[in-house]
Amino acid sequence: MIELFPIWLTLKLALSTTVILLILAVPIAFWISDRKSVFSLIAEVIVSLPLVLPPTVIGFYLLIAFSPNYAFGSWLEKSFNLRLVFSFPGLLIGSIIYSLPFMVNPIKSALSSLPPSLREASYSLGKTKSQTLLKVLLPNITPSLLTGVILTFAHTIGEFGVIMMIGGNIPGKTRTASIAIYNEVETFNYQNANTYAAILMAISFIILLVLYSFNRKKEQIKYY
Repeated sequence: MIELFPIWLTLKLALSTTVILLILAVPIAFWISDRKSVFSLIAEVIVSLPLVLPPTVIGFYLLIAFSPNYAFGSWLEKSFNLRLVFSFPGLLIGSIIYSLPFMVNPIKSALSSLPPSLREASYSLGKTKSQTLLKVLLPNITPSLLTGVILTFAHTIGEFGVIMMIGGNIPGKTRTASIAIYNEVETFNYQNANTYAAILMAISFIILLVLYSFNRKKEQIKYY
């Protein structure tokens, strides 16, 4: 019999990460796509770093940063009584950083592919950049927004290395479904590991089914 807490924690983490990243990623993607400076190039590289860095590298540096034995972690604990290591807030921050490119890149690519005349026409009518983004550009990239949301949610569900480094394997506190699978395999309890894996596979399948179904309908509408 498996514990339901790892499944619940995984879904909570995935949903929280997705909502926060949607709020953060839209202005970041808009700024990167709107600028052609060295700073926007550096920002684009930083955003995409989690795609090429091993999760354990990111997790290690976050563990060092959040640890109360080092300056930043010590300051957080003394000033706000906040300890991020081995806690849900720490898992959330790690997931946000690790999943950032999965939300930003689809939105950035979609914004970059829109004709410049859309922005220019909006600006000529007296709209601000924020009004142009919210009322003109975002309605034209709905499929890419959905893609970013679903990819981020699905990616967070399967996270292991980063959250293992930051949160450890604490039952009832930081043990997510992916860590629970690892834990069950370590103890040769393959039946429980299979149950956790099957649940994650089913969730991932449903998420991708929704994404591809929506995009296919959008493509069909375009041709009518």
